[in-house]
This record gives sequence, C-alpha cells and structure tokens, in this order.
Amino acid sequence: MDAESEAGADGLQGLSALADPVRRQLYDAIAAQDEPLTRDDAARAVGMARNLAAYHLDRLVEAGLLTTTYARPPGVGGPGAGRPAKRYHRVREERTVSVPPRDYELLADLLATAIDADGSGALRDALVRAAEAEGRSAGAGDEELMEVLAARGYEPSVDAAGDIVLRNCPFHRLSRTHTELVCSLNQTLLGSALESRGDDPARAELCPQEGRCCVVVRAEPVLRDS
Repeated sequence: MDAESEAGADGLQGLSALADPVRRQLYDAIAAQDEPLTRDDAARAVGMARNLAAYHLDRLVEAGLLTTTYARPPGVGGPGAGRPAKRYHRVREERTVSVPPRDYELLADLLATAIDADGSGALRDALVRAAEAEGRSAGAGDEELMEVLAARGYEPSVDAAGDIVLRNCPFHRLSRTHTELVCSLNQTLLGSALESRGDDPARAELCPQEGRCCVVVRAEPVLRDS
C-alpha cells in the first residue's frame, strides 16, 4: 500500500471509530481535557461502566485517535503505591479522508510558501484583508463568542483569569512550517471577529503555548508600557 492509500485507510478507520456514539462520547470527553484521563475518569465523565469504557477507549487507541501513557496520581509513589494507571489523551495529528483523494494541505503549503517568498508584501496584504473580512463575517451573527470560536474549530475554554484559551489551532499542520504567518492570520481573524461584535480587537493577543492556538482572547486587553 502506497503512502497516499495508507493515509486514506487510517482516516477511514478513525472516522469509523467515531461513528459509534459511545466512542464519540469518550473521545469528546478526553479531547475536552488538557491532561490525560484514566479509564475511571473517562467512565465517570460519560456515565458508563468502567469495563465498557475501557473496551471502547482501547478501540479508539487502535484507530489512532487516542494514545496512552502510564502514571500514578501526583504525590503517590513508593512501596505499596500500586501500578501506574493507564491514561488516555488525544492524538494531535488530524485524520482527513477525501474520496477521490485531494491534497488541500499541499495547496495551503504552496500558498503559504508563496506569501512568505513575496518580497513586495502584496500577497501578505491580500491575506490580511481576506482574514479581516472572514473575521467580520464570523462575528457578525447573533451567536455568543464561544459559539463562534467553537464553530471554527478553536475549542475555546475559559481559564481562571477569565481569558478564553483556544485549545486547538484549526491550521495546526500549516502552523508547524509557517508559524509566523499562521499566528498572524489567527490574530487578525479573531481580532476582526471581536471588532465586528463591538469588542476591542486588542483582546486577541498572541500568547503561544504548546498544544494550543497561538492566540488568547483576553478578558480585558493587557495594557503595555508605552
């Protein structure tokens, strides 16, 4: 099987696993957490028996949607502590399926490469304008801000400080090779969405963190010394 066929098969296997509503519940419960969950934690989160949860969790691992680690709870160790618990967390690599095969990722990479190589800055300016327009469109409806962000794949959650952290970057693969471009695009899009809602666009602030979108939507804009 060639690489393209293998990638398609992996994607189909992942989609098939998520077609089961029980497995989708478990996957969503784990994806909603920053830290891995044990079988007991996952079972409680969706209200099912531990043994049944364990079975479906392992099927999700086989499908390549979850991965596992082993660890004891913080502060527990030494003789009599027992074996480390199996913990499940989401695989960050996305799975896509296209029939017949399409390669939109390659197209995005080519476009981003062209923008980075354009010495005149005209292509980047055009991208900024497009991101601003998309942001204004995204923020123009009646949905709550969290709904707008969730609908575009950002997986928003509110932290203890009241900031909205974005647990997923919709452009994750491209961000690894064109980080500055993608982060700037995210900030422009989100700032324009805020502005179209009558909010301060400066709330969309660059704050790169591993495993998250590079933008944080602040509860209030952070004041900087001039």
